[in-house]
Amino acid sequence: MAKRIALIEDDPAIRENYTSALENQGYQVISYEDRLNATRAFETRLPDLAIIDIGLKDEIDGGFALCQQLRNQSKTLPIIFFTARDNDYDTICGLRMGADDYLTKDISLPHLLARIAALFRRTELLHQPVNSNDIIAQGDLSMDTSRMTVTWQSHPIELTVTEFWMLHAIAKYAGHVKSRQQLMDESQMVVDDTTITSHIKRIRKKFAQIDTQFDAIETVYGMGYRWKTKAN
Repeated sequence: MAKRIALIEDDPAIRENYTSALENQGYQVISYEDRLNATRAFETRLPDLAIIDIGLKDEIDGGFALCQQLRNQSKTLPIIFFTARDNDYDTICGLRMGADDYLTKDISLPHLLARIAALFRRTELLHQPVNSNDIIAQGDLSMDTSRMTVTWQSHPIELTVTEFWMLHAIAKYAGHVKSRQQLMDESQMVVDDTTITSHIKRIRKKFAQIDTQFDAIETVYGMGYRWKTKAN
């Protein structure tokens, strides 16, 4: 069955062009020009992935509000911001609200399609059967890759698709420094340094909400990130 993508974009030409391009790749695309119509539709059925512009009609930050609504409905639904707003502030805001990726409209179509395909590959792992190789246990951390679940000190941590696989890439090799490029390779991501930094900060914040003393994700300056073991 074709994956169902929701495209929320207020520019008719852009909406039509990307709808056509995605449909040519075999995706089913449902497009909306504003937050209100998208919100009503999502109350009935969620898409498999949402691509959201930030400015929607008269709402300068309507896309941010829609992202928050979607994230409240589903913690694992892949969400991509696709916008002309190219600045660190908006990027960080978008990722803090739970988006998996933040892309600007000057990105090439093949690059956008690669990002979408990577998110779908990772969500498909949710439906694979559980086996012992799917479990990672590092001290108070437990990760189940088949269900994309994470617990810390037996408390569940709700991560987005991208956050989960980034954490997985670090925790799987505890004690070893993972460069930004290695994080991208092992979690099948293609993102920039700002995006990686924002995701790491968000992951840390989620653990800190459970454990104020959390410090297991260590930044090794100039090299990357490491999951600290007791020996560290």
